[in-house]
Amino acid sequence: MFCSRIVLQCDIMAASLAQLIEEGWGDYTMQQEEGEKIPCEKAALGEDRGIIIMSPSWTQLLFQILLLLVCCRHINTKTSGATPSPLAPVPTVARSVVLKGESQNETIEVLNPIKLELECTWTGDQDKLPNITVYWMKDENEIENSRLTVQLENEPYNLKREFSIEKEENLGTYSCVFENVSKINFILAAPQIGDVREKPIVSYVGDYVVMTCKMEESKPKPSSWNWYKKNGTDEEQIFPAEEPRYKIKNEDEKTKLVVHNLTEADSGLYYCGAVYAIATTKSPVKLKVITYWEPLKPFLAILAEVIVLVAIILLCEKSQSKKDGATGNETNADQTYTLTEGENKDQEGNSSVRQRKV
Repeated sequence: MFCSRIVLQCDIMAASLAQLIEEGWGDYTMQQEEGEKIPCEKAALGEDRGIIIMSPSWTQLLFQILLLLVCCRHINTKTSGATPSPLAPVPTVARSVVLKGESQNETIEVLNPIKLELECTWTGDQDKLPNITVYWMKDENEIENSRLTVQLENEPYNLKREFSIEKEENLGTYSCVFENVSKINFILAAPQIGDVREKPIVSYVGDYVVMTCKMEESKPKPSSWNWYKKNGTDEEQIFPAEEPRYKIKNEDEKTKLVVHNLTEADSGLYYCGAVYAIATTKSPVKLKVITYWEPLKPFLAILAEVIVLVAIILLCEKSQSKKDGATGNETNADQTYTLTEGENKDQEGNSSVRQRKV
């Protein structure tokens, strides 16, 4: 800001100086002792030396020139902005693998942008061809202009290539392939979060929940942590400053997301992100928000089944009792009819005896 003001003042003064010269304010005359005026052109040639008398405009012109020189000196000594610091050189990392079988995987953790030098060595198969065709692949896609012929030197075949790993898109699986027979896979990735929760976290409406992610102690600590919530196909980052219900507590190897006043809309998939210079590693955390009636549903279902079962049993007993009552009435009727017939026979026998006596 200071330098820009100086430049502006210098521009104004330079313009003023040019205007003064155009208007002839710098003209002066040389006067002899006798009072005769001599043009300044002759004075410049050294003719008729006398006394130089400067007009007020010429004094102002000299002051403008001195001020302009001072301003230009300030401009030369002060820079218009902060001098950018030189960029640190990107380190080169070499990784070499000797393949003895058909395939092999090698995991490489990347934290910062690097130049990665990969070297593959293959001992070959039984044929031991004098030369073979090899090429490189990135995520199962052949890298353009990477196919070449490798000679057999002292038994093993050797292949080397340098890759620039500057951003997250450069991570992935790099493979060196020998004659479509054997290959070595270099898996490049930022440190992965090992503590992955498979079961969902369950909480209640109106309550709060604490979701935690932790990086293994043996792995490098992330520079920071972020939290995301899945919304359809997108992952929206959570900013506590925009939503007071959210609070994020970060530690070196651990992070916590606290959500207050839960609603059923808070249910879903969340991601914690460990931020490294090259990429952000994410791990899913599933949250399920339920009402207080939700745990009672199984009990209510069982209770309803018991009530229905008891009602069925009572109905069956009632129906059975009705059947038993009807059967009992029929038995009593038969017994009454049998007794009546017996009584009639007895009466007939008694009447015969009486007739004989007479």
